[in-house]
Amino acid sequence: MRSSLGALLSATLAALAACNSQAIVVGQLQEITTLRATPNRKLDLLFVVDNSPSMLDKQVSLAQNFARMIDVLEKLDGGLPDLHIGVITSDMGTLGSGSPTPGPPIGFIGQGGCSGRGDDGVLKVGSSGLAQPFLSDVAAPDGTRLRNYSGNLHDVFAKLANVGQGGCGFEQHLASLRRALVQPANAGFLRDDANLAVVIIADEDDCSALDPALFGPETAELGPLTSFRCTRFGVVCDPDDTAPGPKASCAPRASSWLVEDVQPFIDALLAAKPDPRMVMISAIVGDPQPFAIELAPPPGGGVSQLQLVHSCRFEGPAGTEVADPAVRIAAFLDAFPGRSQLTSICSADLSGALGAIGGSARKLVGDPCLDAPQLADASEDPGLQPACQVLDIRDSAPDDPRDLPGCTPGASDCYEIASDTTACPTAPENLRVRFRRATAVSDDTWTHVRCQLKL
Repeated sequence: MRSSLGALLSATLAALAACNSQAIVVGQLQEITTLRATPNRKLDLLFVVDNSPSMLDKQVSLAQNFARMIDVLEKLDGGLPDLHIGVITSDMGTLGSGSPTPGPPIGFIGQGGCSGRGDDGVLKVGSSGLAQPFLSDVAAPDGTRLRNYSGNLHDVFAKLANVGQGGCGFEQHLASLRRALVQPANAGFLRDDANLAVVIIADEDDCSALDPALFGPETAELGPLTSFRCTRFGVVCDPDDTAPGPKASCAPRASSWLVEDVQPFIDALLAAKPDPRMVMISAIVGDPQPFAIELAPPPGGGVSQLQLVHSCRFEGPAGTEVADPAVRIAAFLDAFPGRSQLTSICSADLSGALGAIGGSARKLVGDPCLDAPQLADASEDPGLQPACQVLDIRDSAPDDPRDLPGCTPGASDCYEIASDTTACPTAPENLRVRFRRATAVSDDTWTHVRCQLKL
């Protein structure tokens, strides 16, 4: 494919040079967006919500600002996608993936304690009154919407998202996600042919247990029964010790005997769909850096213990709120380049974070916006007129790309770049790509938009 694309790029650049009397200083063509030629408007949205103590205000903010995410999705061509929306919690009790039997209960259940399998990845209904454990809002053939709820989508989601803050203080976000994908009680939520977008919201990092011994009583090897065990056995840094002070180059500890490595959860999410391009993962979590350990009294006082230093803080409605560095979750997202979005939970207003996640979810359905701030202007005419190339490439024939020409009056099977303030409010000069197709394309065709950027 490399030689075919190279010839097309060279021809495009030559044509651009011939059309402009003034030299334009630009870079090489860069991929701006890739979208399925035949859009897949089915989108399953799964929220993994931390329900441990200290999360209530963040859940409220999630519910209040969910509308921002939906507003972004509604601006897609054709309006709101066909949605399934579900919510699970981070509570997997004292279960470890390496043992079929959970460990003994710990703490006070309902106040951060952990027992059995916890919520076991089961979709939460809350006070929504839904007959199914998820929201369904899909388009009918006549253009109306088929919904399994009454009232406002935002209000019903708020009832789902209010999962409380009494869950296990050893948060197993990734283990709960993996379980939810195969949980029989969630039947009907995941559609085989739908895109899947996962959103994790948490103020502490993942602590998915491998061995239930993680929840055992204090010993010289394990230390006090606190969530610092998640850091000690689930993360490796430089230097690799528990001495107080800042740490660098932190990553999931792949060889831990107590906390599971991140890779199996990456594999599980990819296995849920036949094509990795159908998957997106986002997280609203504590900033991964800075990362430091301190020796300090536990909440409520007492003998000083090793604990993780909060990576960020903010003033919320109830006072100062904090979050810990989400190293493991960030590494999980890094496995989905171009299909992931990490934003900070340290804000009293999560509207920007949810708007950004909505923008990422748009790409699964097919985002036509040229949202690249460094687009080069290839014309002396007024307005931004980028130099782009559009290719249709079939998965079954990657060495035979089809170059779509720019549209002229009356032409078909072509593309045009135009301003669309409704669909692309944040793109440079609201530019988008629009297609005129008279010839049907195969289901495995993806359209690649490449443009020149400023040097």
